[in-house]
Amino acid sequence: MSYKCGEYKIVGKRCLAENIYSFTIHCPEAAELAHCGQFVHILAPGFTLRRPISICEIDKDNGDIRVVFLVKGHGTEAIARLNEGDMIDMIAPLGNGYSLSSVSENGRVIVVGGGIGGPPLLETAKQLKHITAVLGFRSYGNIILEKEFRTVCDEFIICTDDGSVGEKGIVTGPLKRELEKGDIRAVFSCGPTRMLGAVAELTKQYGVFCEVSLEERMGCGVGACVGCVARINRNGEEKLLRVCKDGPVFNAGEVLF
Repeated sequence: MSYKCGEYKIVGKRCLAENIYSFTIHCPEAAELAHCGQFVHILAPGFTLRRPISICEIDKDNGDIRVVFLVKGHGTEAIARLNEGDMIDMIAPLGNGYSLSSVSENGRVIVVGGGIGGPPLLETAKQLKHITAVLGFRSYGNIILEKEFRTVCDEFIICTDDGSVGEKGIVTGPLKRELEKGDIRAVFSCGPTRMLGAVAELTKQYGVFCEVSLEERMGCGVGACVGCVARINRNGEEKLLRVCKDGPVFNAGEVLF
């Protein structure tokens, strides 16, 4: 796993929704190495442990990485206080991303995201063809990246828990409907654990290749502390694998939810 560590300039900052921020970070060496589904590890000012944040977009030509994150605690709150022009301490890119090269060019691909699980799927969608995006949010005020997904996807399906926008309910309804149509070559997903388990079960029923991105609390981010493990059944043997180094993306059929 190749990565870079240093202080990089924030060249863009936006508030996308309540407590959700987008940073564009100029880091040419890291951007050149980055792949969709990987993450960065950011040191919040005044804190010791870094915070893992998924990569949303990669601009290798300009040397930029975009991240989108939710303020969930004091650490991410400190990161959110940084502004355009500030330097940010970051290790990137980390982990293993989605296996785009192993997917056939025939048929459609579905990306399924829940809430803040949507951002890492944007770069994934940009690098593939014949994409259907299914994204779920709590309500209208939580929706992010709609314009970007509509631009790069052939079909965009949005769900909200309260029915304020799009289809009322969770993402598994539209996903099942799309799987029943057939001609699906892969499903890539990121979001809450319960949602990922349901996506894994559905794709298994329909015999469709699926990868999911898991989220766990991390210490080092490079596999040394073994603080972020997931239960994986690989070749009939149950293992505890590190989400930061062996993941965060795993074959859905191997994950023991």
